[in-house]
Amino acid sequence: MAIASRIQKRVLASFAAAAAAKLPEAAVAAAGGAAEAVEEVASSVQEQVQAQGAQVLEFGDTERLFAGERSTSLVRTLAVLQALSVGPLVDVATAALRSPAVAGSAAGRAAARATAYQHFCAGETAEEAAAAVRRLWRGGMGGILDYGIEDAEDGPACDRNAAGFLAAIDVAAALPPGSASVCIKITALCPVALLEKASDLLRWQQKHPATKLPWKVHGFPVLCVSSPLYLTAAEPPALEAEEERELEMAHGRLLAIGERCAEYDIPLLVDAEYATVQPAIDYFTFAGALAFNGGGRPIVHGTVQAYLRDARDRLEAMARAAQGERVCLALKLVRGAYLAREARLAASLGVPSPVHRSIQDTHDCYNGCAAFLLDRVRRGAAAVTLATHNVESGQLAAARALELGIGGGGDRGLQFAQLMGMADGLSLGLRNAGFQVSKYLPYGPVEQIIPYLIRRAEENRGLLSSSSFDRQLLRKELVRRFKAAMLGRE
Repeated sequence: MAIASRIQKRVLASFAAAAAAKLPEAAVAAAGGAAEAVEEVASSVQEQVQAQGAQVLEFGDTERLFAGERSTSLVRTLAVLQALSVGPLVDVATAALRSPAVAGSAAGRAAARATAYQHFCAGETAEEAAAAVRRLWRGGMGGILDYGIEDAEDGPACDRNAAGFLAAIDVAAALPPGSASVCIKITALCPVALLEKASDLLRWQQKHPATKLPWKVHGFPVLCVSSPLYLTAAEPPALEAEEERELEMAHGRLLAIGERCAEYDIPLLVDAEYATVQPAIDYFTFAGALAFNGGGRPIVHGTVQAYLRDARDRLEAMARAAQGERVCLALKLVRGAYLAREARLAASLGVPSPVHRSIQDTHDCYNGCAAFLLDRVRRGAAAVTLATHNVESGQLAAARALELGIGGGGDRGLQFAQLMGMADGLSLGLRNAGFQVSKYLPYGPVEQIIPYLIRRAEENRGLLSSSSFDRQLLRKELVRRFKAAMLGRE
């Protein structure tokens, strides 16, 4: 398919301008030397796109891109993203959120609620999050309900969290069919200390296959030879009887959640987390997949983090195992959100970081894993959620999906996803191209969501953060609307 030949020059120029221009006025009213610079960058982008055979999504026409979005909403979004681009301001804000004295105070919670919480979260209750899903659905997108809890300390907390997840599924079941899925964290269903112990034992068994783990109920691969097995340097103690019982109870919580999702035919997305607990998270996730993903039905979705150096090797091992077990390989592909934590852990242990050494290596891994999964979606062997804020990755994956003949709005084998309050331009561009798109909607009390808000603030920190492309698009559209209003067109 001659995809590159259909790329419109004005789209390329606009996309290049987003990278070349610092202010929207320059992008809107580019002339003289600025226009020549944009044209030069556009030629470079065109050569890269043609070389990769990718179709650029439509971002040049911001009037169409943001059609139906209120100007007040665009201004508010731009203001929040612009504030988060100021590094020192983000540093002060995240330090305050990490302080129990500030985060635990009424004033601190009110400040968080009025700023980052309002922008990145769908509300405090499942009903408020459901209202957000309905708004998205009317606009041609879906929602991923995420009851924002993590890191349970004991069994009673895990039981409360499981009840919250089950309530989210019930809310999703009452929404329009196909409009909502549900996301959970295993760290909310099993005490974190126990997940760490189980992960140590799984890493040790990977290094020493003769190791017996009597609590294991399946042999689906969760590690490989390139995984950071060095995080478990010495043989860990076996689980005690009470710990095995707690692990079994956590397994039961997950199966109850998976059974409810299967009953209502609602996808269940299991988040990936940090390296010290990820092997146990994957172990639980694939226990759910083996229970509910038979017959090609994608219910339980695991998560692959492309910033990890072992991501591709583990993905290929998962695909082989899923084929052998005759279950649908259902996965969410992300880059990863625990970079700072992984770096601190590796430095404290004096070992290499499990994360790729460069951002380009992460981009290449993500794009390669996406292509690998899309090929299996075409064959009916997988279902994938491509969660990305990276425009180039979105372009490449969309082009590949179209080339393979997959990705229509009713195709459950593929959806794209972005976080609420981030990469709205990419979400709208993918929606306009006919793809199924969902926004990730965390909800819950402010104090419960603070760890999530800190990660979002760090992710958007700095002028060159992942939100820079969105800021440029927003400025361009607001300038266009202002000029149109001044000329009496609106």
